[in-house]
Amino acid sequence: MSEAYCVKCKAKREMENEEEVVMKGKGGTKRRALSGKCPECGTKMFRILGKAN
Repeated sequence: MSEAYCVKCKAKREMENEEEVVMKGKGGTKRRALSGKCPECGTKMFRILGKAN
């Protein structure tokens, strides 16, 4: 499990049901990220990873 910041709880928490997704970045590049759910409040959480090759 990965740790990410929950904006609603204002705290770092372990994500539930995390999966790797690809988001759009600046200049049409692609950015890897982890998407999951906060175990306390259920809010969607993201953690941006390194650039995709």
